[in-house]
Amino acid sequence: MIVRVTLDMAGIILTAAGLGFLGLGAQPPLPEWGAMIAAGRSYVLDQWWVAAAPGAAIFAVSLGFNLLGDGLRDALDPKSVK
Repeated sequence: MIVRVTLDMAGIILTAAGLGFLGLGAQPPLPEWGAMIAAGRSYVLDQWWVAAAPGAAIFAVSLGFNLLGDGLRDALDPKSVK
């Protein structure tokens, strides 16, 4: 169960960010990566890092959860030969 949750976290994070980007997530004084990317759209040509930083954070956290889930699966798999 723990392995499945860690592997699904990337999809959950992307879904939450997508809803925040569309304006359907947490409302503005609360920080949300999708809303930060949406707010940075108007600055992409001059200040690209405003939208790129939350995108990089989404990528890094999703990759981290996937690697954690993969490591847990390898460590906890009873069928693996050690």
